[in-house]
Amino acid sequence: MASPLSEPTTAIEKTDRVGDLDHRPRVLLGKMGLDGHDRGVKLIARALRDSGVHVIYSGLWQTPRSLAISARDEDADCIACSMMSNSHLVLVPRLLDECKNVGRPDMVVNLGGIIPQEDIQAMHDAGVAQILHTGTSMQSIVDSVRQSVKPYEISTSDHPTAQLARNISLAHARKMPSDAKSKRPAKVVGLTGAPGAGKSTLVAAMANEAVSRGEKMAVVAFDPMSPITSGALLGDRLRVDFNNVDENVFYRSLAIVGEDYASLPDVIGLIGGAGYDKLIIETVGAGQNDVAIRDHVDQTAVVVVPGMGDSVQMDKAGILEIADIFVINKADFAGESKLKRELLDICTGRDIYETIATQGQGIVELLDGLLG
Repeated sequence: MASPLSEPTTAIEKTDRVGDLDHRPRVLLGKMGLDGHDRGVKLIARALRDSGVHVIYSGLWQTPRSLAISARDEDADCIACSMMSNSHLVLVPRLLDECKNVGRPDMVVNLGGIIPQEDIQAMHDAGVAQILHTGTSMQSIVDSVRQSVKPYEISTSDHPTAQLARNISLAHARKMPSDAKSKRPAKVVGLTGAPGAGKSTLVAAMANEAVSRGEKMAVVAFDPMSPITSGALLGDRLRVDFNNVDENVFYRSLAIVGEDYASLPDVIGLIGGAGYDKLIIETVGAGQNDVAIRDHVDQTAVVVVPGMGDSVQMDKAGILEIADIFVINKADFAGESKLKRELLDICTGRDIYETIATQGQGIVELLDGLLG
């Protein structure tokens, strides 16, 4: 009889292994094809994060095009794609072609998984930089990421979105290009609330609805940076189905410590200058006193969920004070009516929207209220 595991499959000491590079490596992890297993890629994501890397996880069932769009918009240093479904000979060349099509012919692509020995040369000939077989050590994976990092330079791509993505990287690194076009979008909305309230799922649902209407929008999503290694796991974009929305949603993930929004005015200006009129900014999962986002947006929507606390929590100063709009997400959960009654006591005429983001309920009304 098999005995349960008491130790993690792999372990790596939390320490910054990339701090000497020009910038924090940005790695897009993705799985193409029909492989439905993600335990291994999540282990790699944690190991890279614990080594100081900024890891963007795009989720399962990606297409070559969706990965290429994500890597471009995130200005990734490399794509690390995992293949377990024996479709690498078809999908990987398509991925490299799509990187060219979306303005990033220089994108580094590393390939992991079960790759037969006789296919290795074909993968290198197609343009794959490194092949990391099963059993490769975590240190070797970190080393492969290190080798993909090149100093940030002003983008020379003739693709406007690739230029935007690079300019955001430079702005976030406090190296804002002096000649970059800057204009504030017509609508800038901040979406904040406690961790687990469903902010990313709400953004994804609104993005899908906007695209179904023939509209374009931009999203900037902040996630926390480790105080130990300066690594980060940027996982918000996996809620958005880029196989569906394609290039109609520009989505950029950024890591910060606390509420360090020093680069945000420049980032907002760059997005507006690139022609986007509607921008949603999703904050890090907020605590009661995380209120700085209100200084950068036109409206602040605070997302709450049933079970968040009693009426005393409602009366405390802090995040609920800054709401221009309240969103009760997970409105199918027990306690929704009680939460709405308590919100009505404090909302003083501010709108309250009820949503079930996972089912698309209330999304049309919320999108109209925020960006209509």
